[in-house]
Amino acid sequence: MKTSFAYIRPLLGAAVLACALSLAGCASAPPPTEDLAAARLSVARAGDADADQYAPTQIDQARRALEQAQAAAGNGRDAEARTLALSASALADLAHARARQAVTEAELAQRRAEITNLRQRLQGEN
Repeated sequence: MKTSFAYIRPLLGAAVLACALSLAGCASAPPPTEDLAAARLSVARAGDADADQYAPTQIDQARRALEQAQAAAGNGRDAEARTLALSASALADLAHARARQAVTEAELAQRRAEITNLRQRLQGEN
């Protein structure tokens, strides 16, 4: 009886196909364009909320991280670019929140001063 490899051929074909698909799956992920766009938007939103005045450290860090993310993306380092873009977004969101907090606290102090002033005027009338 002759040994035949005919029964192995379909298994070998399936194994080669599985390897090819797994290698294609390991190929680089798509460029982080959405992450970079989200980071740009977050930095712009923080800038519009006067983060330069109220959270200068965080907005500067966010801008640096965004610049580094853009440079990494330009050099084909997509994973690093994605990580830096997410970091830039988080830092910009923190700067935005701190700026909004500072504005809100200033408004609260102003309202409290107005209330104190009104109370004094009402007591003066009595």
